[in-house]
Amino acid sequence: MAKYTPMIEQYLEIKEKAKDAFLFFRLGDFYEMFFEDAKLAAQELEITLTGREGGAEEKIPMCGVPFHSAEQYIYKLIQKGYKVAICEQVQNPAEAKGVVKREIVRVITPGTVMEGKMIGEDNNNFIVCVSHFNDTYNLAACDLTTGELYETSGQTSLDFIIDEIGTYSPVEIVSEASTYSYIHERMSQNSSTILMTEWNAKDEQSVKEQFTTKLWESLSLSSQHCVALLMSYLKETQKRALSHITNIHSYERNQYMTLDPFTRRNLELVETVRDQSKKGSLLWLLDKTATSMGARLLKRWVDKPLMNLNSINERLEVVDTLVQQYIIREDLREKLKNVYDLERLVGRISYGNANARDLVALKKSLEQVPALIEICNDSGSDNLSSIVHSLDQCTDLKDRIDEAIIDEPPISVKEGAMIKEGYHDYLDQLREASVNGKQWLAELEQREREVTGIKKLKIGYNKVFGYFIEITKANINLIPEGRYERKQTLTNAERFITPELKEKEALILEAEEKMVGIEYELFNDLRNELKFQLPRLQMLAGIISTLDVFQSLAKVSAENEYCKPVMTNSYDLNIKDGRHPVVESISKDQSFIANDSLFESGDQNILLITGPNMAGKSTYMRQVSLICIMAQIGCFVPASEATIPIIDRIFTRIGAADDLVSGQSTFMVEMKDIQVMTEKATAKSLVIIDELGRGTSTSEGMSIAQAVIEFLHNEIGCKTLVSTHFHELAHLEKHLPFLKNYSMSVKESGDEVTFLRKLIKGAASTSYGIYCAQIAGIPNSIIERSYLLLNTFESRDVNNDSNGLIDNVVRETAVTEQPVVESPLMQNKVDTIQMSLFEELEGNNTEVNDKQKKENKDNVIEKELRSLDLLNITPLQAIQFLSDLKSKL
Repeated sequence: MAKYTPMIEQYLEIKEKAKDAFLFFRLGDFYEMFFEDAKLAAQELEITLTGREGGAEEKIPMCGVPFHSAEQYIYKLIQKGYKVAICEQVQNPAEAKGVVKREIVRVITPGTVMEGKMIGEDNNNFIVCVSHFNDTYNLAACDLTTGELYETSGQTSLDFIIDEIGTYSPVEIVSEASTYSYIHERMSQNSSTILMTEWNAKDEQSVKEQFTTKLWESLSLSSQHCVALLMSYLKETQKRALSHITNIHSYERNQYMTLDPFTRRNLELVETVRDQSKKGSLLWLLDKTATSMGARLLKRWVDKPLMNLNSINERLEVVDTLVQQYIIREDLREKLKNVYDLERLVGRISYGNANARDLVALKKSLEQVPALIEICNDSGSDNLSSIVHSLDQCTDLKDRIDEAIIDEPPISVKEGAMIKEGYHDYLDQLREASVNGKQWLAELEQREREVTGIKKLKIGYNKVFGYFIEITKANINLIPEGRYERKQTLTNAERFITPELKEKEALILEAEEKMVGIEYELFNDLRNELKFQLPRLQMLAGIISTLDVFQSLAKVSAENEYCKPVMTNSYDLNIKDGRHPVVESISKDQSFIANDSLFESGDQNILLITGPNMAGKSTYMRQVSLICIMAQIGCFVPASEATIPIIDRIFTRIGAADDLVSGQSTFMVEMKDIQVMTEKATAKSLVIIDELGRGTSTSEGMSIAQAVIEFLHNEIGCKTLVSTHFHELAHLEKHLPFLKNYSMSVKESGDEVTFLRKLIKGAASTSYGIYCAQIAGIPNSIIERSYLLLNTFESRDVNNDSNGLIDNVVRETAVTEQPVVESPLMQNKVDTIQMSLFEELEGNNTEVNDKQKKENKDNVIEKELRSLDLLNITPLQAIQFLSDLKSKL
């Protein structure tokens, strides 16, 4: 085995404790990496790989990054999914005997980043832990930057936990070995870093001490296990007391509406599907918050709509108050603009990396609290007043900061100039000595100019030579002989010192060095004092962020003329003149067409929506979902009137997309979504299915679509919106009493088609697919060919044996009753199907001659002509009808 130098031996010993991380080993002004770490880091960071003598025969691979700019390199590695272990000198080199003692002071992972570019101001940086204990699955989520900790437990199925993971959008997931493989499989397409951890029994006592005995004992054993697992991991990586994590927010699944990741994605709640940006999402529309912590809380509200009627109504009452009282709302908003991010200030104080400017920001934020309380009490709202009732204003903390820290301190806490005059007697004495010394220097400079006659003589300072007298070479001959001692020669000047100057320099520098040390010590004392008050500040931050969310929802509601919904625990949902909030906001230059929505128990549970492409079916269905979500987070809704029941879960089957990673086709993805709906939907759920039955043959797709609709109607009874291009399904209205046909209206004028985007009763007869292709700019040759093929296919559809047979079977098996014939034209189709089937079976016996076939065809055409309703046919339909007859003849 190679014999290494003591320093490399120390490196290898420490590296053994961080095998799965890059070890940033502090050497002077650099973090160095060696061996395999160096090779990989050089590649990932695109930095130079060099070598270093380390005692072995060959040079050791080495690369490094400057200490002062290490943050950008660390975050680059973190974004790639790596861990970084920071190894610092923990011993004064002057006191060291041999190699300076070094230790890992922190391990940085995606979920434990405390500051920098990886943390968005308006987004939490959650790390999630999943555990399996006592036959239940449990989840704990923590944002280390704010100290928030949430937990939910007791789930017998991992599916709910997977849904919950999506609400936190964690950057890192940790789990035990028993759940790691399943989590990794289910979350493989998620951007989170997934790591495995193990429970260390020795951490149990320290985790318990993190929280009050009452709080800890209020948790179930499975909850305690999950929280302890996460806290153990955080303590192991952070190597310090996490004094800002003192509270645990426990909740159960029935407290919030369940929104699986696909539903949140399809409804674009917090980001758009197209480019994953906030702009264009519901959150973007609702976010008029004045503080970063308010923005983060609003996102949590959007992700977790309430299920408790009283809690929803309390929120609505506060929003209503602020909608009605413009001055109160604007006063509240103006005060909130002066509040900094208290939650993250608390995190930095806890970590010991808050600087003097952070404390000044805290002070300025606390100065706004009395005015916020007064505004809420003046609002006349009991609910708004109760939010600030008995609120701890933390006045003593504000006064302590104001007493100690100047108003505009420097960024660094190790350069002094941040403690107020009069705060510390000895510091004031040193300052006076320093000021007097500098005054003496100014007087010396003036005196030497007069003695030598050199007007450009000046006294300067640098860290290498200290204070010096500088004279340009043009004036060297004017210096009296023996007056100065030469110290340094420059290109255009000479630098000198005198015994008197060096003596004064020692006094000045000693005073300044002592001042910096004392100021840093005083600042640390104040910061540590604030550490013991963090729970008070966190509670205050939570109330202020809640006020911010309320004013944001009120501002959006007032500016967009939304209405206050009436919330109920019943089944019925009634929306008058509903609009899609985001589409309406983005298309302000166009008038949004409002539509009603009605679901009534025992009358109308399912809306089967047919109609052309681009007519607004998808927009309409999404707006119903968004209105329900907005109501349950406590916001007004885009409608003239709205009665909204509590929805326990929203399911969406929207859009066509392959799951290439798992090898699933569009149709298989759709069927998986349908499976989840049929398994988990209840009568209180809202189901949205856009274009049910795509991705397979027409006959099979229509059969599956009908069967799904019948199941939702007969077995579940949930509120359901289904859009389809299978117009043949419209007959279900005759057999399913709680299903009603609706369509998006269209206006035809000659060859022009106008989509009115208005929902009307009744089924549509066509989808205008080729027309949509035409206005999309498809070449005319393709459009003309498409119409020709359409006529051919529709002609075949009437006479085709197999397609007709399948269609007939679907209609006959829809219900136990006899199939209903909607029109003479459909009756003719049935007759033709039966005739064609008979022909196919008996054709080989030549019992039907050509004359009989011709007579049958003539009879079919005659019946079609007689059934034609000339008063209710559009020009396009007439042209297609004539073209069909021509093809048949």
